[in-house]
Amino acid sequence: MGKASRGKRERSRDKAGQWTVSRAARAAQRVRAESLRCLPTNPWVRVALGSNINNVVSELQSVLLHSDLADVADDPAGLERDAALSMVLGKQGYRPPWPSSPQEAAVWQMQQVVKLLRRAEVFVISPAAHAGVMAAAATLETTDISTLDRERDIVVTDGLLVLPEPVVVVNRAGSLSDTKAFGWQFITQHQILPTAQYAGVRVTTFMDRDGPVQPEEWRLVVAQARAAGTPLPPLVPDGMYGMRGDACLAEESSEMLADLSDRHRQLQKALTRAAEWRAQPVDEIGEWGGGRVEDTYDDFAGRYMFAFWRLIAQGITTADHPRNQARTQYVPGRPDSVPYDPEVRVVRLAAPSPRASETSGEKRRAYHHRWPVRMHKVRQWYPSRQEHRVIWRGPYIKGPVDAPLMMGEKAYLVDS
Repeated sequence: MGKASRGKRERSRDKAGQWTVSRAARAAQRVRAESLRCLPTNPWVRVALGSNINNVVSELQSVLLHSDLADVADDPAGLERDAALSMVLGKQGYRPPWPSSPQEAAVWQMQQVVKLLRRAEVFVISPAAHAGVMAAAATLETTDISTLDRERDIVVTDGLLVLPEPVVVVNRAGSLSDTKAFGWQFITQHQILPTAQYAGVRVTTFMDRDGPVQPEEWRLVVAQARAAGTPLPPLVPDGMYGMRGDACLAEESSEMLADLSDRHRQLQKALTRAAEWRAQPVDEIGEWGGGRVEDTYDDFAGRYMFAFWRLIAQGITTADHPRNQARTQYVPGRPDSVPYDPEVRVVRLAAPSPRASETSGEKRRAYHHRWPVRMHKVRQWYPSRQEHRVIWRGPYIKGPVDAPLMMGEKAYLVDS
């Protein structure tokens, strides 16, 4: 394990070696405030965002130029550019006309991130709940997240979720990023094929400036930015994604969802080939001895946030305020004490309410572990309408809240 990784782990634990609500809440508010101070008009962040936008739009445009879309357009290059911009920026909530340059789009993105940091309600998630969300996200397909109903599934319109530890993600070009936080905002998406507007959610991922991934060029940029008097924020905007929030695929058949998932994978494979010019060997980047999330289809952020929102909405987790809520309980200098802040919510795994069979003494099966349950369709009876309707359930974590979480595929042992 590299030095940066060791430091990161030490910062996320208290003196007793355990994650605590108070320390997490205090740290989340501190990094939000410091990021808000450093981010506006920061030239280093603006250049990085502009470069990312240019790469994504250029690669998508090159793929569309070799698609069926080019065969029906009078001006293929112009149509593909507009289509690429709508698929990238329009999905993020940018209203046409499209920007004239990547830097113009980067300025707009920075403005949206500043609004997010100012308005967002802050969430901190316990390590146990984070492990549950990661497990649930691993069971999702890209089409599953298109069943998102933002009015039903998301508890607040603007939120910032700070993780207990960074998640190291490998993107399609092979580079590593250590995702420390996710932000979300309700938006209206703007698309041109066909011309339409949709209720959506913009998700922003934030890298940890001081996290476990510390390649030499990154350390150089951090030092130069600090020396120039424009230090990078502790939460560095890394990616921005647009998600449909109108449950657009909730009524589709399993066969249609499987076909759409396959088409999405084919598009992402084509984009990976288009990005080969900037690919680099993963093993030579940074200092990191832990696990990685291979984001092959560029959908990890959407899968994680969808699982997070659904787990909260279904009551598998609780979202409450830090334990020391009264202002009079705050003691300056005490590590286990934090001022009451109505903008901080804590997400933790919650013990489910006892069922009738538990309270009546009826014998029930005892589980000794937890496991993620995939999303699945059920026929729900609605007495008021006297009809069955197909609805989605999951993903969720099943089993006792204090039991270990099982990951991976199931295997059976046959022994004599």
